[in-house]
Amino acid sequence: MVKNVSPRTPLEQFLIYLEFEKGFAANTILSYRRELKKFFVFLKKKHLDYLHVDETHILDFIRQEGRRGGAVSSQAHLISVLKSFYRYLLQDELLEFSPVAAVSLPKKWIKLPKYLSIDDIARLLEAPDQATTIGKRDKAVLELMYATGLRISEVTQLKLADVYLDEEFLRVLGKGRKERIVPFNEISRDCLRNYLDLSRPLLVKQARPEQVFVNYRGAIFSRQGLWKMIKAYGQMVGLARRLTPHVLRHSFATHLVERGADLRSVQMLLGHSSITTTEVYTHLAKDQVKKVYDQFHPRSKKK
Repeated sequence: MVKNVSPRTPLEQFLIYLEFEKGFAANTILSYRRELKKFFVFLKKKHLDYLHVDETHILDFIRQEGRRGGAVSSQAHLISVLKSFYRYLLQDELLEFSPVAAVSLPKKWIKLPKYLSIDDIARLLEAPDQATTIGKRDKAVLELMYATGLRISEVTQLKLADVYLDEEFLRVLGKGRKERIVPFNEISRDCLRNYLDLSRPLLVKQARPEQVFVNYRGAIFSRQGLWKMIKAYGQMVGLARRLTPHVLRHSFATHLVERGADLRSVQMLLGHSSITTTEVYTHLAKDQVKKVYDQFHPRSKKK
């Protein structure tokens, strides 16, 4: 007897579309699911159908979420999710117009990312004890993260086949499954080679994981494990309150821009889909630009 299979809900269909057609990352899809579940709960309480709502209903929902203490950035994300969902329904010809089309995104203050000074980075990179198996691994992780600006998920999922040691570049699969080539420097190359030759074989034992970095049991190094490792070294050198994996990424980008790297190149290295995201680093570098001006302009009084 063939069992009846329940048809997928509009939400499930949309999330499948995001995953397999748009190539969205798992964490992004989870955030979309969360926002849309709240929206459908709101509709149920109001006895509304998602295909028969207007802009007034959408604004009521957004205001409701705003009253619950959501930041401006959270509201902007919520509106973006709703816009994407109704664009999808329009493409499937389930609607003639989107009730979110005229809803504008709230203006956000530019939130400057935190980053470390070059001296702080140097102290952090010297913290691991390279005489130990784990220390060799941790040194390779920290050097590579600062050398490449990889996201924490990109580090944990980096595969042996995507590391080109002699050529000094990585093939990275980033957000939305977009591939990019990222170079790294000689110092990180040597630390990585040291780990791969002397430390990793002792950790993996008989296992054969594809991923470059593994934990002390030889299993894949999880995001949580990597985060804890970085925080532990931050604690060791007095940077615990300021240090997260993403701060290393921000430091990488900020130091490049401060030293004259063009935004388009930094965008490519970071894997940003839009250069607007990368432009925030120009705000961080403004102090350095002012120092250069004060030092070299013939009319400056601050020489």
